[in-house]
Amino acid sequence: MRSIYCGKLNKDHVGQEVELCGWINKRRDLGGLIFVDLRDREGLVQVVFDPEVEGLMDVANTLRQEFCVKVTGSVRARPESQVNKDMATGEVEILGTGLEIINRSEPLPLDFNQQNSEERRLKYRYLDLRRLEMSDRIKLRAKASSFVRRFLDTNDFLDIETPVLTKATPEGARDYLVPSRVHKGSFYALPQSPQLFKQLLMMSGFDRYYQIVKCFRDEDLRADRQPEFTQIDIETSFMTSDQVRQVTERLIREMWQELLNVDLGEFPAMPYSEAMRRFGSDKPDLRNPLELVDVADIVKDVEFKVLAGPANDEKGRVAVLTVPGGAELSRKQIDEYTKFVGIYGAKGLAWMKVNDREAGMEGVQSPIAKFLNEDVISALLERTNAQTGDIILFGADKRNVVNEAMGALRLKVGLDREITDLNKWAPLWVVDFPMFEEDDEGNLHAVHHPFTAPKDINAQELEANPGEAISDAYDMVLNGYEVGGGSVRIHNNEMQQAAFRILGIEEQEQQDKFGFLLDALKYGTPPHAGLAFGLDRLVMLLCGTDNIRDVIAFPKTTQASCLMTDAPSVANPDALTELAIAVQQAQSEEQ
Repeated sequence: MRSIYCGKLNKDHVGQEVELCGWINKRRDLGGLIFVDLRDREGLVQVVFDPEVEGLMDVANTLRQEFCVKVTGSVRARPESQVNKDMATGEVEILGTGLEIINRSEPLPLDFNQQNSEERRLKYRYLDLRRLEMSDRIKLRAKASSFVRRFLDTNDFLDIETPVLTKATPEGARDYLVPSRVHKGSFYALPQSPQLFKQLLMMSGFDRYYQIVKCFRDEDLRADRQPEFTQIDIETSFMTSDQVRQVTERLIREMWQELLNVDLGEFPAMPYSEAMRRFGSDKPDLRNPLELVDVADIVKDVEFKVLAGPANDEKGRVAVLTVPGGAELSRKQIDEYTKFVGIYGAKGLAWMKVNDREAGMEGVQSPIAKFLNEDVISALLERTNAQTGDIILFGADKRNVVNEAMGALRLKVGLDREITDLNKWAPLWVVDFPMFEEDDEGNLHAVHHPFTAPKDINAQELEANPGEAISDAYDMVLNGYEVGGGSVRIHNNEMQQAAFRILGIEEQEQQDKFGFLLDALKYGTPPHAGLAFGLDRLVMLLCGTDNIRDVIAFPKTTQASCLMTDAPSVANPDALTELAIAVQQAQSEEQ
C-alpha cells in the first residue's frame, strides 16, 4: 500500500509520486489550504491538500487526529523560508493528489500534547507506542538485539534455545509455577535464568553459547525490574574470567559506538571490598565524585555512643560523606536527608558544618560537637579534607545499614546538588566478590549463585573457611546500574557438593533438586564461565531513560499486572478442575 515511509523522505525524492500510509498527527486549516502532519514509525512529513485538486477537500476536512489514512501525492521542496529544521523531513512536503481514510479514530483517551499518567499510558499502550519517542525506543531496542546477534555470531557463538517449562531450583527469588495437567499435583517452574542449562550445554561440547531469552522472577518490583525480563545469556568453555570480560566488554563498547557513536574507553576494574568502602555499593555510579570515608578509629573513644558504639562493633561501621558547599543546607533540607536515610534502616543522620576550616573546633557547627574534643574534630577535618563551606554527614550503624543508607545518600546528594556529571558515561568492572554473605540469623547465602567457583582454593579449604572465600565473579556496571553479571562456574562434583553443604543443602536435597547437574559433573566437565546482560537495562541506558517500562513494548506495573489486558485474571473453574487445583479464599482479618 505504501511506496516509502514518511520519515525517510528528503530532497532526493523531489518530483516523485509516492504512496504513504500512517496516522494524522496534526491537522491545520489555513485559509482554504489544509495541512496535515502524517506519521508512521519512521517519522513525520507535511502533506498539503489544495482546493485546486478536485475531490479532496471534502474528505480532508473530515480528518482528525489519529485517523489512519493512505495519501498519494508528489514530493516537492519547501520554499527556503518555510523549511522546518525541527523535522527530519522539513525540507520537503507532499502535495496530496489522493486521500483514503482507512479507519477513523474516536476521541483519544491519551493527550499526545500533554503529560499523561503512566497508568493511563499502560492502559492504552497501543496508542502510547505510536508516539515517536516511544517508537524510537522500541526501534533502538531492535537495533541493540540485532547488534548482539551479529557480534556473537561473528565470534563463533551458537544461538541455542533452552526450556521454558523446567524444574524449580533456588536462584535467589521466588519462582513462577505452572501446574501440570498430566502430572496432577506437580508443577513446572518458569526459569529465573537458563543457568543450569547453559552449563549443561558446556558439558555437551558447545563451547560458545548465547541466547536472547525471557526470564521470570516473582520478586518485589521497581523502576528497573520486571517480573519477566530479557537476558543476553552468554556461556563459554575453556575461557578464563579475564577472557570472558574481554569479549563481553568489547560487545558493549562496540554496541555503544555503533548505536550512539560513543567511545566508552577501557573499563576499569575495582574489587568489591573497595567499591563498598568507597561508595557503599557494589554498583557505584562513578559519574559522582563523592566518596565515603571511614572514621571509626577517630570516634571510637568519644562520649557520643551513637558513634562510639558502631565504631567498636566488629560488624559496625562509621563512615562520613563530605558535601562540597553543603554548609548552606538548611535544617529543613538536613531533616529531609535524615528521613531519606531512614528508608534504609538508618536511625539518624549526624552532621557537621565547616564554617571556618582554619578556626578548628570554633569553626564548626554541629549538634554533636559538644561530644567531640578538639583533637577529634581536627582529625575528622584532616581525614575528610573538608573545607570552609562544606558539610560532613555521618553514618553509624551495622555495616550493611551504613553501606545502604550512605551509598543511597551519596547518589541523592550528587543529583540534588548537581555534583553528578549526567553528560558522561562511567563503565566499571566490579570483581572479587565474597563467595557467601551472612544473614541476620547467621546463615550463609551465595552472593551470586551456588554454582559460582571460588578463587584459588580447593573444596576442603572452602568448607573450612567459607566466610573468607572470594568468588571468581564479575559484574559490569554502567552509570550506577548493574548491566551484566557473571562468573567462572564450578566444574567439579566435589566442589559443587561442598558449596551446597555450606548453604545448608544436604545430600538428599542436593539429589532431589540438582541430581542431574551433579551426575553431569562426573563426566569430563570442561572449565566454563559466562555472563548475562539485562537487555532491558542496557536499552534503558541507551535511550537515556531511567525506567525499563519505557523500553518494553508491553510491560507490567510495579504490582506485576498488565493494565491493558487485566492480567493476571481469575482462571476458568473448569480449567482449575482439570488441573486438580482448588482456589482457597483468604480469610478476612476479622475471622
